Amino acid sequence: MGNIRILLAEDHVLVRESLRDYLEKDPNLKVIGEASDGEEMVSLAAQLKPDIIIADIAMPKLNGIEATKQIRETNSQVPILILTAYDLDQYIFPLLEAGAAGYLLKDISGQELLDSIYRVSKGDSVLHPTVMRKVMQRFRNTNGGQDSISFDLLTDREVEVLTLAARGKSNKEIAEKLSVSVRTVEAHLGHIFTKLDVGSRTEAIIFALKKGWVGLD
Repeated sequence: MGNIRILLAEDHVLVRESLRDYLEKDPNLKVIGEASDGEEMVSLAAQLKPDIIIADIAMPKLNGIEATKQIRETNSQVPILILTAYDLDQYIFPLLEAGAAGYLLKDISGQELLDSIYRVSKGDSVLHPTVMRKVMQRFRNTNGGQDSISFDLLTDREVEVLTLAARGKSNKEIAEKLSVSVRTVEAHLGHIFTKLDVGSRTEAIIFALKKGWVGLD
């Protein structure tokens, strides 16, 4: 496996240095840049083109939400993994809707962070259990609402894939469940993104949950 090139965006120097030192103990991970504020995160993302960005929310000049939006506006598909102490709704939902690939809280273990990095780098999304519960509560009783995109646009297999993704299953787990290859799952997800006009797995899940197309139970 080649190196996963990581950009760290964290305003606390000690936290950033500790993260870098821990991550680089894994021979497959390499920190190629460090941003101390949101503006630097956006700039370095464009310059360095990392494989993944790990970012906090509360940063000077530009917070993690706005930085994520700006990176997405440049059509960059780099996965952004949020690692923060905040589990507030006003942070969680704007970030997920902006296309963040994952949202983790800083009470996770080092191994959980490593596992999440590998999952996100393969196209999966990851949510801390506390965040997942908030997502479930927000969308459990949501009905379809008005939208020009119809549920019938998705095939039965695409609905199956999206439902399993919404339940937190990785691409590998979805492939095993449906007795298909991981490449086939990735292809289905690509078709779903195109049909729903979204840029990431997380955005597709949020869209489908809002519409009431899939459930988490």
